[in-house]
Amino acid sequence: MLIAQNNLQFILEVAVIIHVGIILLFNVVAAPLSLVMFLGTVLTVALALIFSLDAAFLLLPFLSHHEFTHPFGPFAVLFWVTMVASSNLLTEAGIGSASVKKLSLLLFFVIAISGGLMHRSFLVLWLLGWAFGYLLMSKSFRRSTKITKKSVLSFILAGAGAFALMEFLSKVLNKSVLSPMLRITRLEENTVPSLSLVLKNTTFWGHVQGSCYWKSACLGGADGYITLPITMIQNLGLPYHIFYGVLVVKKDYIDYMLPGIFAVAFDAGFFGLLFLLFWVMIVTFCGLSVLRRYQEQRLNGSRMYLGREALLIGSLAAFLSQSLMGLFIFNRSFNSSALLTYIIISALVMAHTVTIKRTIS
Repeated sequence: MLIAQNNLQFILEVAVIIHVGIILLFNVVAAPLSLVMFLGTVLTVALALIFSLDAAFLLLPFLSHHEFTHPFGPFAVLFWVTMVASSNLLTEAGIGSASVKKLSLLLFFVIAISGGLMHRSFLVLWLLGWAFGYLLMSKSFRRSTKITKKSVLSFILAGAGAFALMEFLSKVLNKSVLSPMLRITRLEENTVPSLSLVLKNTTFWGHVQGSCYWKSACLGGADGYITLPITMIQNLGLPYHIFYGVLVVKKDYIDYMLPGIFAVAFDAGFFGLLFLLFWVMIVTFCGLSVLRRYQEQRLNGSRMYLGREALLIGSLAAFLSQSLMGLFIFNRSFNSSALLTYIIISALVMAHTVTIKRTIS
């Protein structure tokens, strides 16, 4: 049947449609370096403004925030790294880009501060995106990358300093929502029961029927712990199990308290987890292989793929950081609306691997 019968089938169908659509679009629309840098800069500025306003709403009374960092956080990594990669490619071509580099530095801190105020998990995602972007650009532009004790210590101190600053602000402003310690306390209280639920009931294809929140109505897999955006499911009128309203707390035990490897294993089984890990490996390998070909073309004097190279560096940095964050640190970073973002970024990487040949008969 073409109509998906549960959440997991729906995710797979949407993923296939998005990948095919972006591959076709990528083969129709040209991606010159000037356009890629312009769009990367504009969209990074737009997200910086959105995150800043959302953080302000978090601190101001009588205003509600929207937590844009979950769905748009990986896009921020994508656009910012793409902008920086584009400026570096301009420099390689002998064109000055000092103003773009200064703007990128300003936007880095604006997004880090505003997004970090909203979610501490975003700050980790942002630093991972910066690290992957730096490594990919060093590889692509043949710059020496030395991971020294000093650089590792600086990275750790920067993260620790940011978390300490948020804890300080939470005390000064009397806003417990800003406190990283609150998150740690919640983890201490809920992680062990959540792990117990997952480890005792996960099977190869899903979980023990009746072990999820729905009890007798439990499907034994694809019960909604891993979903696409709820609004998307509701607008299409699909009769799937959905956690919403007060039921979100029931989903949070797995969604907010465990890394994604446990959430995916519980809702899609060990087979689903292995499939996802295999797909991450495929996307990473294909992306790095195409990036190496772009580099070879550029070193041979061709400027045909400069825009695509910058976009691929940004897409890979976003994909790798979201994969690492979602799978091994915080499941919410690639679930629900963030899962749709993850699928789009995956498609943006894979689009570079497929070229549609045009023939005239």
